[in-house]
Parts: sequence; C-alpha cells; structure tokens
Amino acid sequence: MTAFHAVIANDAGRELLGELPGDVSLTIWDGSSEPPPGLADVRFFATDWVPGPHVAAALATMPDLEVVQTLTAGVDHIAPIVPAGVTLANGRGGPTIATSEWVLTAILTMLRGIPGLVADQPIGAHQRRMYDGLDAKRVTILGYGEIGTDVERRLAGFDVQLTRVARSARDGVRPVSELDAVLEDTDILIVLTPLDDATRGMVTSKRLALLPDGALVVNAARGGIIDEAALQDELRAGRLLAALDVAEPDPLPPDHPLRSAPGLLYTPHVAGATRATVVACWRLVGDQLRRFATGEPLINVVGG
Repeated sequence: MTAFHAVIANDAGRELLGELPGDVSLTIWDGSSEPPPGLADVRFFATDWVPGPHVAAALATMPDLEVVQTLTAGVDHIAPIVPAGVTLANGRGGPTIATSEWVLTAILTMLRGIPGLVADQPIGAHQRRMYDGLDAKRVTILGYGEIGTDVERRLAGFDVQLTRVARSARDGVRPVSELDAVLEDTDILIVLTPLDDATRGMVTSKRLALLPDGALVVNAARGGIIDEAALQDELRAGRLLAALDVAEPDPLPPDHPLRSAPGLLYTPHVAGATRATVVACWRLVGDQLRRFATGEPLINVVGG
C-alpha cells in the first residue's frame, strides 16, 4: 500500500468515491481559483467535467504527478495540458447509458416532429402534420465503441437496418474508408467517434451531400467532426435534419446562426448529464484511486 496525495474537483465527488485507504490524502480543488498551497507532491489528479482555468498551470508545477483522470470519455479538452510522461485515463463507461438514451431521445424527437408541436402548444395551434418513424430506417453509427454498442442495444426494439463504421474494419464493422458508400444508404447518421486529428472535419460538405434527402444527422461526440457551416446550409435548404448535443464552439453562443437553423434540435452538451452519470463517474475515480494505491493497473488508460 502506497501513501500518496490526490486532488479531486469537489466535495460531492468525495462522497461518491467509496472507502479509500487511510494513507491517501485528498485536496478538493476544481481549478476555478488559484491552486491552494501544498500541491507539489500530488501524484493523482482527477479533473472536473471541464478543467478550470488554473488547471494547466497547476499541472505543470507538480513534479510527482503520475496520473490525470477525467470524468469524461473524451479527452480532447485535457490531453494538450497533461505533462509528458503522465498517464491519462478517461471516464469511459460513466456517461455511456445517459448518452445513448439522449441519442434515442433525439432521434425520436426529430422524426416525430416534437419541436414543432412544442412550439405550437403555447399558441394553441392544432396543425395536423404527417410525421416520420424509426421503423425500417437505415441507421449508421460512425464511431462504434462502447456508446455505439449501447445505442445499438437500445435500437434493437426497432426494425432498423444498422451499419457500423469505425476507423478500421472488424467483424461486422466497416472501415471509415467505406464511409462515402455507406452514407448514400443512410437515413440516420449517428456520430460517436472521438475528436482527434484523424476525425476533425471527417463529415465534410461532400459527405453531407451524399446523405439522402430528409436524412437526420445526430452528433453526440464532439463539435469539429462535422463541417457545421455545410450542415447549416443543408438545414436552411430544408434537405437534412440534425440533432446536436455538441458544436464548435461548445456551447454555441446565444446569437450563433446555427441555433436558429430550421430542422435543428440543439442541446448544450448535456447528453451525459444525468445523476446516474455523476455517481458512475466518481465511483470510477474511487476505483482508480484504490488501484493506484495498491499498485494494480489502471483501467481506461488513453493510448494504453
């Protein structure tokens, strides 16, 4: 058993960690203020959902730092400030259920025209329209990892034709090199791939144009994967629909033109924001702290 000093972001997280070895000392600091004294010997740092503005400078002054642990599955927001040689582990698994629930909610909300019906409610409108449904739709999951697998499980009750796409081919999964051909036969594109140099701008204007008229684009991954200017053009032309939980910038400013585009459902990066997610993520941090204390291998190591 190794004694060490760790930082976690808040008291609520402390209550969810579970029992820790007695020789693990904790400091609560979310990075929104100047760091407290006595962090030079920190070896394990668990960030908040979004690292505070002082986190980058603080990490650079921790010579004993060995692990940075995130609550989020994506690490594009933290990876650039993790010092060389420090292990980065993500929160994969914590937001999975909530994010896949959001994906299904967004799909059904858009297909059944719920935003328009909600807008009609306070003005007493009673316009009967013909709406679409999910059964028999051709669905493509772009980025077939843990969340993609869970989305597929939740789609199992619907009669959909599912295509899985990932960076490289494996059994039942097509490679990104075949994405263009896949998009031509896609009614609903679900974007779940991580954001990195290889995926930035992956859904280009040309790829959006390959989607059939009336197709729905759902992004629960990161802004920057989709050419949002091109998507906005497609929305304003009335050719595509979209449901975005993420965008670039994230969240979108109140006056951003994408917010007012027709045929768009936008939520400000809340797909994983449920009480159950918070509990699951901090329990994961607690498990990681216990592993670190006993010398067990960490899980969710990025690039490991």
